[in-house]
Amino acid sequence: MENYNQTSTDFTLLGLLPPSRIGLFLFAIIFLIFLLAMIGNLAMILLILVDTHLHTPMYILLSQLSFMDLNYISTIVPKMAYNFLLGNKSISFIGCGIQTFFFLTLAGAEALLLASMAYDRYVAICFPLHYHSHMTKSVCVLMITWSWMMGSINSCAHTAYALHIPYCRSRAIDHFFCDLPAMVTLACMDTWVYEYTVFVSTTLFLVFPFIGIACSYGRVLLAVYRMPASEGKKKAYSTCSTHITVVTFYYAPFAYTYLCPRSFRSPTQEKILAVFYTVLTPMLNPIIYSLRNKEIMGALRRVTQRMCSVKV
Repeated sequence: MENYNQTSTDFTLLGLLPPSRIGLFLFAIIFLIFLLAMIGNLAMILLILVDTHLHTPMYILLSQLSFMDLNYISTIVPKMAYNFLLGNKSISFIGCGIQTFFFLTLAGAEALLLASMAYDRYVAICFPLHYHSHMTKSVCVLMITWSWMMGSINSCAHTAYALHIPYCRSRAIDHFFCDLPAMVTLACMDTWVYEYTVFVSTTLFLVFPFIGIACSYGRVLLAVYRMPASEGKKKAYSTCSTHITVVTFYYAPFAYTYLCPRSFRSPTQEKILAVFYTVLTPMLNPIIYSLRNKEIMGALRRVTQRMCSVKV
């Protein structure tokens, strides 16, 4: 029994950055990305909230994506920064469970929300006359609620398993946060059944939504190709390319980490890929959607002018 300890011993996060000048330089970059992600996503949420022109399903979904990204990066980076700066790599058993729960909830919810955003663009471009009857605010709220609910249920199941399996004396997680694939390698039992459930869960939350997104944008691109107006084509292509960029940055590294057999991936690969969906994507989303979106830039100008006129 001395090799097992389920509740009292802390985990150790080996981290992402080496304790050197290079590590400090990389930490400064990650912290800068964290600040940009916080400012960008918070600004996007406030902008959509205060500008009535953006109170449409597309931008309601976009504000929810920013809210998820805001929480997403806050779940990972502060603890990583704390451990790196203080040299204290430990995380409590309960703390690890809480981090796992929020990470999986937000990851699953965001994957489903991206699929909802693809459906919104599909209806808007392929069936423009029926858009307002198909994509009402109530449907939009239902999509958001469904994303959060399914993400939470999936997260509860995986977190409960992670907190109840026996771990060996060495509790050193070779990662910079409590990621399930890295935690399962420390289990003092055969976990092939659980790994199969992870495969099924990843298929439901990543593969199927990605297929849905690919089909949606395949139809969208076909419809855009048939458009007579070049201006309409340009706007539609811009919207599609924006969403495809976000989807690629998010789904590809996630799918590789959770679908590839353990023997095909290394801890270093897992950590580098995790940076994409935990750090880079939350920063890139508001930048991509704002700089390539005329409505967002127009709303920013209106709000800025309104604030300047109030000050005067």
